[in-house]
Amino acid sequence: MTRRYWHDLPPAVRAAIEQRVGGVAGVRPVATGSVSDLVAVLDTRDGQYFCKAVDGDNPLGWMHRNEARLNSYLPDRVPRLRWRIEQDGWLLLGFDHVPGRHPDLGVGSRDLPTISATLTAVADELTPGPPVRVQPATERWAGWIEPEMVDGQTLAHTDVSPRNVLLRCEGVAVVDWSMPCRGAAWVDTALMVIRLIRAGHTASQAEAWAGAIPAWAAARPEALDAFAAAIAALTRVRHQQSPARHRAELAAAAAHWSAHRTGS
Repeated sequence: MTRRYWHDLPPAVRAAIEQRVGGVAGVRPVATGSVSDLVAVLDTRDGQYFCKAVDGDNPLGWMHRNEARLNSYLPDRVPRLRWRIEQDGWLLLGFDHVPGRHPDLGVGSRDLPTISATLTAVADELTPGPPVRVQPATERWAGWIEPEMVDGQTLAHTDVSPRNVLLRCEGVAVVDWSMPCRGAAWVDTALMVIRLIRAGHTASQAEAWAGAIPAWAAARPEALDAFAAAIAALTRVRHQQSPARHRAELAAAAAHWSAHRTGS
């Protein structure tokens, strides 16, 4: 995807933003965000905003609409959506800008207890999930796992990667709620286990870390077995369909976890 910049926006789109925020004094492009056409921090008279935008030709624009629709239902640790602009085929979202650093998931990292505490808190805060339409986990992974294995009433993020977590003095912010689903309370922890393995942990080390999270500790072993096998198969297919280094690493980590669960 070709990244756009502030000067690439149509004049009417820039004008709509400036009218909403009282003028834009500075724009700092942000490198992260694989779905958005434009990602930037805007310095305005009203303060700083994190802006992400898609044009009408972006087939993944539905993810931004998902995030906008859900934001007001999420806990305070999630930056608030302050404005939404649709102009000349563009959809632009303006969130509170939250400075911070991304966590280190490596073995021995001091950030790991913070991540487990955050996943515990988010699962508690979002069980049951808010009264808003969200894809069920039974639908998300239909054909890969039996529905009863992932069914539940927790709103799961499903993409708690390091780039979607910001550590700061005031606490931890979890951002980019564009692919949530409603399902078992342990889903985000299970997906983090795979990311820990990718970061260098053994499956035993990753699961020992997860054991501190109540939702994981309460999960049925057969459900975790089935989920590990399903994600291993799914990530392998996705890598075959669209080869990329990060997909290969996730597929390998998922396969390692599934093998650990089955003892193979």
